[in-house]
Amino acid sequence: MSEGFLDIIRRVRGDAASGDQFGGASGRDGSGLPTRRPGNFMFATGIECSYPTIQNGRVRRDQLAECGHYEHWQQDLHLVKDLGLKYLRYGLPYHRMHLGPGRYDWDFADQVMAEMRRLDLVPILDLLHFGVPDWLGNFQNPELPLHFEAYAGQVAARYPWVRYYTPVNEIYVTARTSGQDGLWNEQLKSGTGFVTALKHAAAANILACHAIARHRPDAIIVQSESAEYLHDGSVEQRPEIALQNRLRFLSLDLLYAHAPDADVCLYLLDNGMSRQEYEWFMAGEPPGHQIMGNDYYGRNEKIIKPDGSICTAEDVFGWYQITKDYYQRYRKPIFHTETNVFDADQAPTWLWKQWMNVLRLRQEGAPVVGFTWYSLTDQIDWDSELAEQRGTVNACGLYDLNRNPRPVAAAYRKILEHFGQITVVPHGEVFELTDQAAELKVEV
Repeated sequence: MSEGFLDIIRRVRGDAASGDQFGGASGRDGSGLPTRRPGNFMFATGIECSYPTIQNGRVRRDQLAECGHYEHWQQDLHLVKDLGLKYLRYGLPYHRMHLGPGRYDWDFADQVMAEMRRLDLVPILDLLHFGVPDWLGNFQNPELPLHFEAYAGQVAARYPWVRYYTPVNEIYVTARTSGQDGLWNEQLKSGTGFVTALKHAAAANILACHAIARHRPDAIIVQSESAEYLHDGSVEQRPEIALQNRLRFLSLDLLYAHAPDADVCLYLLDNGMSRQEYEWFMAGEPPGHQIMGNDYYGRNEKIIKPDGSICTAEDVFGWYQITKDYYQRYRKPIFHTETNVFDADQAPTWLWKQWMNVLRLRQEGAPVVGFTWYSLTDQIDWDSELAEQRGTVNACGLYDLNRNPRPVAAAYRKILEHFGQITVVPHGEVFELTDQAAELKVEV
C-alpha cells in the first residue's frame, strides 16, 4: 500500500498539527485558572451586602454585618484570591458611608479597597443594594437620584483605578419588593409605589453612570437585574400575569431607552410617571460600556396555579431561555451575575447546570462574558426575603459562616481549572488585536 499524504507529511515534517509560534492549529483549549488578561471570560463571586429596612424602617437588615464580613473582610478577600477568582462583585455599604449631603465616611471602604488592589482582585463595585441611608428615607424620595449621583461621583474620584460598576443593583426587585410587595423600606403595596420607586432608582442609576464616566470614561457598567418569569397555570390565560411578564423588563427598558409596549406605557402613566419623565428616560442610554447582568435563582421562575397559589418552577425555562428573551430585546453583552441554591448538597449540581446554561447560550452566538456564584459565604434569612428576623442560615455560599468551604467551592474550582482561560466571547481572540499568541483551539 502506497503512502498517503499524511504519512508523507509526518515522515518529513513530524506532527503536522503542531502549529507555529502564533498558535496555529494546536492553539489552546481555554483550560487553566483565570488570568487578568482582558480577553479572558470573567468568573466571579460576590459578597452578600443587602441592607434594606423592615418593620417600617425600624430595623436595618445589613447582611455585611449579619454574615460577618465587617469582622472577617480580610479573610473573605483572601478566600476569593485562593479560590483562583479574579473578579468580585463587591457592595460598599452605602447606608453607612453617605452621612448626608456632601458628607461621607470612607474608613471601612478605604481599608477594603486597598487590600483588594493589593491582592490584584478586580472589583465590580455595587453602589446601592436594596436600601438607602436613613436620612434619605426610602425609594419614594424624589431627591434620591441627585444625592446618589454625588455619592457615585465621589466613589469614582476616590478609587480611580476601578473600572467596573453596578450602580443600583436589581432595580426591578428593589422597586417591586419596596413599593408593591410591602416587604422592605417604604413597604407599600401599590402600583404607584412600585412605579415611583422604579423611576427614582432607574434615574439614580443613570445619573450615577454619568458621574462615574466623568472620572472613568471607559467605565464598564454591569447592570445586575433579576431574570424573572411567571408561568400561567390556568386554562384561561390571566391578563394580570401577562402584564407582570412585561413589567419585568421595565427597569432595563428605562435604562436602555427601549420603548415598552402600549399597555406598559399606560401602566406607567396611570401609576405616577409623567409624560416628561418618560421622555427623559427614552432620550438615550447612559454612558459607559453597558453589560446586561441577568440573575437567576430557581425561585425567580414561578407557576401560578388556577387557584392563585404559587409553586417554584426552576428549570421549566431556566437561565438560558429567560436570558435569551432579554438578549433578543436589548442585544447587550451578558453577565450571569447571581445564582445559588439553599441546599449545600445540591449546590455543585446547580452550579454545573447554570454553567451548562451559559455554554449553551454562548454556542448560539450570544456574547455571555461572565459568570458569578453568589455569594462567597452563606447568607441569613433570604428564605423569607429578609422580611423576617429568624436568623436562618441559608447554606448557599462557597463557604459557610465559619469560612469553611462547602462542596460547591471545590466544584467551582474545577470549573475554573477547566474553563478559566476561555475567551470572553467565542472567537474573541479575533477581535482583540494584540501581540499575544493565538490560543483558542476549541470553541467554548
